[in-house]
Amino acid sequence: MSVAFRRESDDEHKEPKFELPLPSGPNLVTARGLAAIEAKVAELEAIEAAAMTEDARAAHLRTLRYWRTRLATAQPTPPPAADEIAFGSRVVFRLAGETRTIDIVGDDEADPAAGRIAFSAPLARVLIGGYAGERIDFGGKAEAIEIVSTAPIPD
Repeated sequence: MSVAFRRESDDEHKEPKFELPLPSGPNLVTARGLAAIEAKVAELEAIEAAAMTEDARAAHLRTLRYWRTRLATAQPTPPPAADEIAFGSRVVFRLAGETRTIDIVGDDEADPAAGRIAFSAPLARVLIGGYAGERIDFGGKAEAIEIVSTAPIPD
């Protein structure tokens, strides 16, 4: 019989399921970020996976492995100095005439709509190391950003 007409199992034709990708670089976290990761792991561990379908169970376990890895590799950082922008800083700055406030946080805690950007984001990388009153080049424009103030993110 020709190989074209042979079917060993349906699993041969399924797309492989890969692990969830981990962000590159260190897993820096604020105290709030660490608490959020711990809560996510506890929430996922509390779910009864045995009653799920095989695909749902596999997806759940994949997500749980991701968050357990993030918890195991978390590197809590102390609050930054008040005068220099660093991981864990709240920064007020002007860009294109608009004043904005952002918090520089870890990858898992980032939420740009809420004003929290990852330390690995281009804007954060440009701001880190800056001081209030300084002007910084950004987006190909000289002195595009004016840093108004910086302080540690309040608890």
